[in-house]
Amino acid sequence: MAVAETVSAGFGGHSPDEPLDLGALTPAAAASIVGRLTDKTMPALADTLARVGNCSHPVRLVGRSDTVDTRTGEVVETFASADQPLGMLYKPCGNRREDVCPACSRIYARDTFELISTGLHGGKGVSEDVRANPLLFVTLTAPSFGAVHGVRDGNRPCHPRTGATLCEHGRPRACWKRHDDGDVQVGAPLCFDCYDVNSAAVWQWCAPELWRRFTITLRRHLAAALDVRPSALTKHLRLEYAKVAEFQSRGLVHFHALVRIDGPDGPGSPAPIPAAALADVVREAAAAVRYSPAPVDADDVVRVLRFGLQTDVRIVRAGSVTAGDITADQVAAYLAKYATKSTSADPTKPQPHLVALAEACRTLAARAMAGCPFGCGERAGDRHPRLCGDCVENPYALLGHWSTMLGFRGHFSTKSRRYSVTLGALRRARRRFQHLTADARRHGVALDTRDLEARLMAEDAEETTLVVGSWRYEGTGWPRTGDKALADAAASRAREYARWRAGKTASTTTGTTTNRTTRTGER
Repeated sequence: MAVAETVSAGFGGHSPDEPLDLGALTPAAAASIVGRLTDKTMPALADTLARVGNCSHPVRLVGRSDTVDTRTGEVVETFASADQPLGMLYKPCGNRREDVCPACSRIYARDTFELISTGLHGGKGVSEDVRANPLLFVTLTAPSFGAVHGVRDGNRPCHPRTGATLCEHGRPRACWKRHDDGDVQVGAPLCFDCYDVNSAAVWQWCAPELWRRFTITLRRHLAAALDVRPSALTKHLRLEYAKVAEFQSRGLVHFHALVRIDGPDGPGSPAPIPAAALADVVREAAAAVRYSPAPVDADDVVRVLRFGLQTDVRIVRAGSVTAGDITADQVAAYLAKYATKSTSADPTKPQPHLVALAEACRTLAARAMAGCPFGCGERAGDRHPRLCGDCVENPYALLGHWSTMLGFRGHFSTKSRRYSVTLGALRRARRRFQHLTADARRHGVALDTRDLEARLMAEDAEETTLVVGSWRYEGTGWPRTGDKALADAAASRAREYARWRAGKTASTTTGTTTNRTTRTGER
């Protein structure tokens, strides 16, 4: 109660007694909420919402599981879905996209932040000496496929041009409007006919291959800078990185990456190249990457794909010294935020240039399989196309399948093998913690926190129990319309409260630092 009163007094509107902001409810949603109150299942729903972390689209399961002690063979616990508050087991969907499930994407962002932060500061099995190694924040962009509307620095006009110049299609090449971030015109071509949407779709499809070639090229350039053979590079240094892909307003992805150089013995061993020299090598490698994919069909052009000219390389840390105007924690927060972004293509408000890019993906896939006698080209735009043996080997066979992602088929967050821990290890540690707390409750003892992190992150931790279960999938989503509205409202409340807490923590830390600095100056 004291905590709730303190929260309410310090930040009104976010205490447990304050009503949720449900916004404008549909009649069906309002009726279903009233139904929960009438049949007295609202407490059961509230308990289930808490168990799934206010997930928007939970997975519903029916069945049971038994927890067996592996040392004695005794069944120590039985779990059945029929005993749950709503008579069914609800599990979070785990979707990373914020526009699909805000609650689960928040957990994904937290895990991504921990993964990236561990590679910055150490911990969770990574040596803390990693803080002494050079670190860069690199942004690789997509090239231009035609002039598009955009937000310019300094509130400058979009495309200022003197004179009434027109393109070959009779449309103006100039735009004197000062766009803001919320303008739906941002990212759209000045002329749709001049914009090479097919090449944009092919670039997006091949972007993961471009990144792979960039890492290979970067290692070769590092070997040249050290005057060693590429095959012997690991005897001198190790290249580690964490990368996320972010959709831009024009529908193409940018790659944001933290690039770290370790010595030959991994984190903590001194790097043989300074941060400034590493930045120059990264720029050279990004400019040198080229990839020529196969043409879509006989009528297609030959393309040479590359990254855009706006490669941004910023030094975050030169050895153990922070350099520049960006900190390691800020970069980790940026990358975690980028990892949950979607294509920005709202199906209820389709933007023409994103619709055109998605349509180009489907059209190119159909062209690639147009000669198939089994009609694979006609099914190329299906969500899960059924293809013959020959067409399934076509490099553009699934381009239509990925049209909802505007042709991008890569992972949104990746890392090198030794950069830090993995998302799987973090999720495994979370499950182990739940098992440890359940065991402590079952035996009526306090949780032993000695070496807790080491036990949670251990690769081959000894498991004393085995869970044997039998489950059946019943569906996805909440059974009533109002349930999802309550889940989304509760998730929004949790996010706002977390932001407030983070702001309070930051202000408290800043105040403490200021007071400490003042006292030091007085002495």
